[in-house]
Amino acid sequence: MTRETWLVAGLGNPGPGYAHNRHNVGQMVLDELASRIGGKFKTHASRAQILEGRMGIGGPRLVLAKPMTYMNLSGGPVANLAKFFGIDPAHVIAVHDEIDIPFDTVKLKLGGGEGGHNGLRDISKALGTKDYLRVRVGVGRPPGRMETADYVLKDFSKDEKKDLPFLTDTAADAVEELVNHGLEMAQRKFNVA
Repeated sequence: MTRETWLVAGLGNPGPGYAHNRHNVGQMVLDELASRIGGKFKTHASRAQILEGRMGIGGPRLVLAKPMTYMNLSGGPVANLAKFFGIDPAHVIAVHDEIDIPFDTVKLKLGGGEGGHNGLRDISKALGTKDYLRVRVGVGRPPGRMETADYVLKDFSKDEKKDLPFLTDTAADAVEELVNHGLEMAQRKFNVA
């Protein structure tokens, strides 16, 4: 695998009122990655908080980014950071909530549709391509007739909160596997369900 720089964008909404919502699980995963790398997020001119570091000694260089825009406007900060650091879209990883897979499941893919996820749609538009990597963190489908938007903007349930550290840990492992061993190997390990 190449040792190029990777941009890992954890999607979510800014501010403490959204911090524990299902929609912000991507940013929760970045907090786990940041704890592994060491260091603190700093504000960047791209309207994101970033942390630069390496995955292990001599490992790949990562730019962890939390866009500080609302989810639907994630593309600008992601594209600006990719340009600033000279990172090709093939080395951009969006970590995001995914209602189409069960809670506690993590899957990886390259490109494809956005499945109604406005954050991904905005990133595709800003990068000019859908061909970037996605770490899809399962939050499950809304119960009954609850609107999807209402569901993802709610905090995880009491039961889910018990398993949330395992989910964010698994998603962080998936990012590590992706940058260290490539998509195919990471999919074999994580896309099993």
